Amino acid sequence: MRAVVQRVTSARVRVGGAVVGRIGPGLCVLVGVTHDDTAAAAARMAAKLAAVRLFGDDAGGMNRSVVEVGGSVLVVSQFTLYGEAGRGRRPSWSAAAPGPVAEPLVDAVVDGLRAVGLHVETGVFGAAMEVELVNDGPVTLIVEI
Repeated sequence: MRAVVQRVTSARVRVGGAVVGRIGPGLCVLVGVTHDDTAAAAARMAAKLAAVRLFGDDAGGMNRSVVEVGGSVLVVSQFTLYGEAGRGRRPSWSAAAPGPVAEPLVDAVVDGLRAVGLHVETGVFGAAMEVELVNDGPVTLIVEI
């Protein structure tokens, strides 16, 4: 499982022009699932996302998690995180898990984040989505479980 995590002041996702998820300060997380990912991997990903220290403390160091600052999380599924463009000009998506495998695992990440008390918004799995965000910092991290 792979995630691109961005610390944001705000983020939203639209499907068909309608906003389906919106957050204020927190994390925008793009989640990709590969074939051998499991529910245990989804639980570890949620725990990592909730605990990773990307927010400033009183001294200005990144020593607080999204939970500690009372932030929100926008989770957007993104199979293209497992795209491979090393050969030729057309990326291969063969490492990305198919929808019936990936969707429940993305949902499990969301459930794990909610279980620790975070406010979580999402996109729509498999839909063409437009994601808008204001990256704070900028702070961007790649997490692999």
